[in-house]
Parts: sequence; structure tokens; C-alpha cells
Amino acid sequence: MTLNPQFQQIGETFVKQYYLIFDGDRDAREKIVNFYHADMSLMSFEGSQVQGAAMILEKVKALSFQKIQRAITTLDCQPTFDGGVLVNILGQLKMDEDPVHGFAQTFVLKPLNDSFYIQHDSFRLVIHNA
Repeated sequence: MTLNPQFQQIGETFVKQYYLIFDGDRDAREKIVNFYHADMSLMSFEGSQVQGAAMILEKVKALSFQKIQRAITTLDCQPTFDGGVLVNILGQLKMDEDPVHGFAQTFVLKPLNDSFYIQHDSFRLVIHNA
């Protein structure tokens, strides 16, 4: 059991790279697949669950918005006992002409060789329907 002492830097760097691609040009968004493992990545997106890089890419490509702007409020990182990193993000985003919504996203980054892949990805808009 080894805790990665660079967990904060790894988490922050990952978030910058991930959102740069995801929030960038819609045609370049498919590069997001490179963050996921072919088989051992799981995504929960607004309650919809998919597994594997190909299925995750299909889910991302099926999203209907053209442009997205994101502001991160908090970014919390914790080391995991296998050398990975847990990343929790809270922020706001605006898609196309929709109103601004809060969002929460959690990633578990798993070490693989000299890099990391997203083992778990959970995303929810923060919308309260009381």
C-alpha cells in the first residue's frame, strides 16, 4: 500500500487537461477516450452507466450541447492506497444558451505503467427539484 505523495499535483493537472479537451472544440472532444481504459473504466453520467472507453466515448459524443463553459469552485484530491488519486470537483457550467447549473464530478485515477487512467467517473448536475 503506497500513497502517492504527488496526489494533489496529479489531480490538478489531470483536471486541467481533461476539461481543456472536453470543453474545447466539439470535434476534438473524442480525444477524451484517451483518458479511459478500454475495459476497466466505468462512467456514471446523470444516472446512466457505461463501461469501457468505446462506450464512454459514444456517451460523450451523444451529448447534444455544442459549447460548454465551466468554472471550478473547489477541487479536492486524496491519495488512494494503490498509488492512485481520488478527485472531487464542484463547480458551475453553462451549455449553449442554457442557464448556469452547478455540477459535481468525481474521478478515481488508477496508476498504469508510468501514467494514470480514469477507473471511475461520476457526473451529476446539481439541480434541486423539491
